[in-house]
Amino acid sequence: MSELLLTTDRLTKKYGKHMAVNGVSMHVERGAVYGFIGKNGAGKTTFMKMITGLANPTSGSITLFGETGQELGRVRSKLGCLIEAPGIYPKLTAFENMQLKTLAMGRYNKEYINELLELVGLGDTKKKKSGQFSLGMRQRLGIALALVGEPEMMVLDEPINGLDPQGIVEVRETIHRLSTERGITILISSHILDELSRIATHYGIINNGELIRELSSEQLHNECSSRLDITVKGAARAAAEILERMGIGFSLQGEDRIFVTEGIERSAEINTALVQNGLAVSELTVRASALEDYYLSLTGGAQNA
Repeated sequence: MSELLLTTDRLTKKYGKHMAVNGVSMHVERGAVYGFIGKNGAGKTTFMKMITGLANPTSGSITLFGETGQELGRVRSKLGCLIEAPGIYPKLTAFENMQLKTLAMGRYNKEYINELLELVGLGDTKKKKSGQFSLGMRQRLGIALALVGEPEMMVLDEPINGLDPQGIVEVRETIHRLSTERGITILISSHILDELSRIATHYGIINNGELIRELSSEQLHNECSSRLDITVKGAARAAAEILERMGIGFSLQGEDRIFVTEGIERSAEINTALVQNGLAVSELTVRASALEDYYLSLTGGAQNA
């Protein structure tokens, strides 16, 4: 059984009458890249602030590295976090920013700083001031600052938000290196679902403050596998009866549509059977469901995204 580095039990945060986080029970395994998915305002940042000690829960509990309650303050030294904008001095170089952080933590060492800057792809910035960095470079410097102290787990809140395509690739590759080369467990939030699907090993989907689903990348792949979309005007139930007799797995989608999830390879046979039974098939298409489609199906559709 995999070791759980972080668990929460019905973690809740309320601001006045607003329930920002509502009874979230999360499970993050050691070595995981846990993609925390939700629209803006869903509760991701508030949840992460409670994990890192920047906000106090209204109720519920946090267990981190096997510790809870008053011991959390001690083990949070094993956390590195980047929440909201990284604290960077724009008139200083990347090295000088890192120098200040390492001196404050009693970890100053020139080689150590250069090693971390190389790890995040900023080893060649030399005397360039961080105020002249692209947004992606500033995010990577923020990650380097969070790495000071050799954290076992990192909490990254929307690190690719607002980046151009090149910046997104750079930050994604940095996170991948942290996971594969350093073995760091990562909790990363984002609403850019396609990018998360490239690096995450596990997912948690939050909506209106509630964690509505946790699943592994394997489970997600199975649930987002290809399907056969069939449109039969006003006759979906009749089509369902035929598919049931054929031993085909399906789900009804209103009066006009039906999704075939098992037996997709029998599409020609399915079409023939429907037509022979007098049903007018206006569409029969194989589709691959993306992470975004899956997220929207769980959270109530595009109007809630």
